[in-house]
Amino acid sequence: MLNTIDAIKQRTSANNFDPTHVMSKAEIEDLVSLAIESPTSFNMQNWRVIAITSPEAKEQFKALAYGQAKVKDAAVTFVFVGKMKGHEALPALVKPLLDAKVIDQAAYDGWINMANGMYAGKDQIQRDEAIRSASFAAMTLMYAAQAKGLVSGAMIGFDPVGVAAACSLSDQEFPVMMLAVGKAAPGNWPRKPRLTVDKVLSVK
Repeated sequence: MLNTIDAIKQRTSANNFDPTHVMSKAEIEDLVSLAIESPTSFNMQNWRVIAITSPEAKEQFKALAYGQAKVKDAAVTFVFVGKMKGHEALPALVKPLLDAKVIDQAAYDGWINMANGMYAGKDQIQRDEAIRSASFAAMTLMYAAQAKGLVSGAMIGFDPVGVAAACSLSDQEFPVMMLAVGKAAPGNWPRKPRLTVDKVLSVK
């Protein structure tokens, strides 16, 4: 298994996947368990993920992704879903810390009140935050997959209305990205050139 730095340096976006490779439910759950470790604002955890694994579902989502073959060929394609009103889940999510006396009532109340002040009634900010959270989770899963000898390919080229309907999303949820994961097949491009540090870093 690769260490974190090697996984970061070796990861590339794959388009070609071994269609004979199958991942077990336990393997899929392990990847998602690692994605859950990714950060979210105020610990809202305002995302969830749907794993597309059956041949029928792969065909359906391939069509929704404008025919991208990797949706069908990869062992699994994840649909990362952003959740609006994430701040409303915080009282229950934070309460275990209060019950364990990790934080006191004042800290608990302040935590909830600050989140409400930032997000309540602000749909665009809620949506932006859900996209950030789901993207962090997807990136964590990409690196976890890379560390396990798998490859991944993220997609935003899909019909969002169709994907939402196919996933039976609520009106408070929306698809952020799709992520194909599996074993590589021949033909993937090597890593693409990256900008040098001096082109992206400013120090004040």
